Amino acid sequence: MTLQEPFPVPPGTGDARSGQPHRATAWPEARAAAVRAGAAARAGRAPLGVPLAQALGQVLAGPLLALTDLPPFDTSAMDGWAVAGPGPWTVRAQDAVLAGRAPEATAHDGEAVRIATGARVPAGTTAVVRSEHARTEGALLHALRGVVPGQDIRPRGQECRTGEELLPAGSVVTPAVLGLAAAAGYDELPVAPRPRVEILVLGDELLAAGLPHDGLIRDALGPMLGPWLAGLGAHVLAVRRIGDEAEELYAAVTGSAADLVLTTGGTAAGPVDHVHGVLEKAGATLLVDGVKVRPGHPMLLARLDPLPEPPKPGPTEPAPSAAAPSGATEPAAAPPTGTATAPRVRHLVGLPGNPLAAVSGLMTLAEPLLAALTGAATAAYEPPRVPLRDEVPGHPYDTRLVPVVRRGGHAVPLRYNGPAMLRGIAAADGLAVVPPGGARPGQELDVLDLSWPAAEGAVPAQGACFT
Repeated sequence: MTLQEPFPVPPGTGDARSGQPHRATAWPEARAAAVRAGAAARAGRAPLGVPLAQALGQVLAGPLLALTDLPPFDTSAMDGWAVAGPGPWTVRAQDAVLAGRAPEATAHDGEAVRIATGARVPAGTTAVVRSEHARTEGALLHALRGVVPGQDIRPRGQECRTGEELLPAGSVVTPAVLGLAAAAGYDELPVAPRPRVEILVLGDELLAAGLPHDGLIRDALGPMLGPWLAGLGAHVLAVRRIGDEAEELYAAVTGSAADLVLTTGGTAAGPVDHVHGVLEKAGATLLVDGVKVRPGHPMLLARLDPLPEPPKPGPTEPAPSAAAPSGATEPAAAPPTGTATAPRVRHLVGLPGNPLAAVSGLMTLAEPLLAALTGAATAAYEPPRVPLRDEVPGHPYDTRLVPVVRRGGHAVPLRYNGPAMLRGIAAADGLAVVPPGGARPGQELDVLDLSWPAAEGAVPAQGACFT
């Protein structure tokens, strides 16, 4: 297969007489449209104050400012001796200065006192001499090497001063961020509300358990999409199975309380593909209707009619709870009583039904929309560019998303990358964005991060891209 080997243009994706490419949104423009949609929906969403223990994985709604100097006072960086003036020093007979206790007296020239790591140094201290760098002879302390003023003392404000920006808005709260926030004086953090997502898995042919049989196949997307979206910071209200019935789908879409409804399948023009009809009936606005990308070109993005934001409970009203809907991965919040707020913008992303094509749609439309909806800083970043190790054939008109692993500073294309295959993406740590016409070894490509480690042994033995 050469770099320019032609791909067939499926029915409905182009002009059959001219063989021209289908009229759909270019892949970069589709991603940009998803970012714009998410950013517009974010306007007016008030931040939440969340205790540190609950903030992991959420997105800072504002900059993290230091509430105190760090360290808040001069502290010892090592176990040893706090000394004042030149040595040798007379050892003070009082107890050592320990962390968490204020020094009892000021240090005077010629004196030394035991001190623990992290303890506040007595006023007048010149330096801290490490235990292993000193010896005592009777009541005198001698240094075994030169002593420099300020050595092994962490001065007040060395890391930051009160009011200094530690992290910008849009930063994801990691375990390290939790530690920094606690050190800086925070008990809770202002975070963007988690986008609520409902997943509708469409199709009469799908099995929830057991082996495929009699034309029925296992549902691969239901088990995959919920955890994937949760990993992107979404609050997954439910994963629901919907048959090939237009009215059932219409009721599920229009009745959803989610910020983002995600459907799988039904976006093409087959006899049971009802997504377009349901969106038209619901008065939705199509923002993206087809994308010039393989796999996954029938994906779409629509804006649904807004819903009133669930009102906040009154001052004496406890927030009610409700049981999770059938198939929910997390409990869904019941609409609380109180004063209503501004309408909440909702969207629908329609993914193709083939598994890898659905992943393509998720990374093209859902991931940037969710990032922009939370204000995540990553939404504004360009994907990393990584040189290819091997040639990748291209579609003549469309972008291709190809599973890769990063090895030795290169992106290595993986086998099993057909629209219905998951074997390649399961071993991958990224999706290489291959431009129309393909890419050659050494060519740098954008690689969309999948945010999990690649499986060991994922690189084909002979380095081949395709079977």
